[in-house]
Amino acid sequence: MKPRLHAMMLAGTGSDVGKSILATAFCRIFRQDGYQPAPFKAQNMALNSYATPEGLEIGRAQAVQAEAAGIPCHTDMNPLLLKPSSDHQSQVVLNGRVLGNRDAYDMWRRRGAVGSDGQIIDFRREVCDAFDRLSARYQPIVMEGAGSVSELNLRDNDLVNLPMARHAGADVFLVGDIDRGGVFASVYGSIALQTPEDRKLIKGIIINKFRGDLRLFDQGRHMLEQLCGVPVVGVVPYYKDIHIEEEDSVDLAAKSMQAVHGRLNVAVVLLRHLSNFTDFNVLERDPRVHLFYTNNADDLLHSDIIILPGSKSTLDDLYQLRRSGLAQAIVQARRQGASVLGICGGYQMLGMEVCDPLHLEGSIERMPGLGLLPVTTVMAGEKTTRQTRCRLASAPDGPVLEGYEIHMGETCPVDDAANYAPLTVDASGRQEGCRSDDKCMGTYVHGILDNPSFIDALLAPFADKIREAARPFDYQAFKDKQYDLLAEHVRRHVDMNLIYKILQHHD
Repeated sequence: MKPRLHAMMLAGTGSDVGKSILATAFCRIFRQDGYQPAPFKAQNMALNSYATPEGLEIGRAQAVQAEAAGIPCHTDMNPLLLKPSSDHQSQVVLNGRVLGNRDAYDMWRRRGAVGSDGQIIDFRREVCDAFDRLSARYQPIVMEGAGSVSELNLRDNDLVNLPMARHAGADVFLVGDIDRGGVFASVYGSIALQTPEDRKLIKGIIINKFRGDLRLFDQGRHMLEQLCGVPVVGVVPYYKDIHIEEEDSVDLAAKSMQAVHGRLNVAVVLLRHLSNFTDFNVLERDPRVHLFYTNNADDLLHSDIIILPGSKSTLDDLYQLRRSGLAQAIVQARRQGASVLGICGGYQMLGMEVCDPLHLEGSIERMPGLGLLPVTTVMAGEKTTRQTRCRLASAPDGPVLEGYEIHMGETCPVDDAANYAPLTVDASGRQEGCRSDDKCMGTYVHGILDNPSFIDALLAPFADKIREAARPFDYQAFKDKQYDLLAEHVRRHVDMNLIYKILQHHD
């Protein structure tokens, strides 16, 4: 028999600090360790919901957490779900069934909602009853708070944070997001603003989304413990390669703007002045790949191929790439094995520098490029416009490629570029573009991606992945592996022995 554990609550210093993901991780960890855990969130506000086996409705996050725990989801895991319908109204789903739309202030003032019989439904009683039913069947219960635990104006009517922890007899672990900054103030302030009674419930601190060398936070850990009088039970690094469904993290209208699993992901950098987007029409329909547009650095780091497209203002877009961190992400992705292709203005940006001595594009006279190709560009007064028939310089006997050039500026190898190699050559011997290797190249030729042989060459380094993508994809097995990877990641960076000691302690 496993020892009885208290319920565990993951409360937050604010919204989006990672409570849901950490709850998912602990559900998996407790399951791996021989317990029968279950998730619980008394009140959830989300548009993304899920149907239980009984055909009732709960928040998507609790369904994911139940899956990580290896159990069917149930309405007791999320008895109260609010689905916003406007700034002031929400559809109320209680124990999986819709009550109707209710005014948010009226519900807050009444601490409940008017039922169909005209009687006030006491939400606090409903959520506490749901917890009691769940805790009679599973242990430990992994509870998730909502938003910040220190919203003083909402304390009297709070159903989901520390008042719920008091009912459950839960040990509270406060989660702070170090990636957004201000973690000392947010953690210390969140604890200091609690009543003495509630402060005693907070048994540990988890610092989430840490980037960099964990040793840099050793002193910070000790300082937080001294300030708060609460142990830091873990510092969990930010991760990129574990895929867990997150509630409301993906706007339905933006799905074509993100990478997907199981396909060869081709990211077109969403420049402010993007031009000639028709360059990607053919590749967009190629069944071997998933092409999407993004200005998100993490998406670029998860992509197999990154394309820097043409631009109506190369220097301004290059400046924005550097300011936003996208330039660094492209360079890092290249180091990690991604292919990078620049077309027209994108080709210019991949070089060592772009110069505009005549100020044809604006006030910026010179801007360092991404340094991925040994070329430099000078903006010229006359625009080059021509149709092109050429072949890959690496395959002079290969198929003819057709396209066209429309660009300001001339791009040449840098003076000491012993490693310069052209990408294409035409019948007259004119060399064009630049190729560092099979996975890094640039060209002025618009429409080059309309040529199947060029697309084949671009995709050739990823032949194994394309073959893998063609196989049937077992999504359930994939999700199961992700839960294990998440549990391993969190387990490696939290003190599970201390957490178990806290959860077993009897005052």
